[in-house]
Amino acid sequence: MTLNAGVREPDEALYAEMGRFVDEMSRAGVLIATGGLAMEGSHVTASGGKITVVDGPYPETKETIVSFAVIETASKDEAIEISRRFWAIQGDGEGDIRQVYGPE
Repeated sequence: MTLNAGVREPDEALYAEMGRFVDEMSRAGVLIATGGLAMEGSHVTASGGKITVVDGPYPETKETIVSFAVIETASKDEAIEISRRFWAIQGDGEGDIRQVYGPE
């Protein structure tokens, strides 16, 4: 999530509302994992057999991913609807929806 001007600042009401949403998604078996990510890290690029590592934090912090949620849905449309519900609670910001591939 990217925080920009106009973003709803965390307060007790936000924490309570988000807590209810997370609880609902967890009980329904939709929410698999959530977490925050450190601003520091390393960006790895491979090109033409050369590996380049750049350590963060990065100057374009507005493009840094700072949290994640893994959900299990039956369709992309369902994932989008859950995202709409999240942003209705959180307020302004940005996020990506991506499919995770792995063992079933």
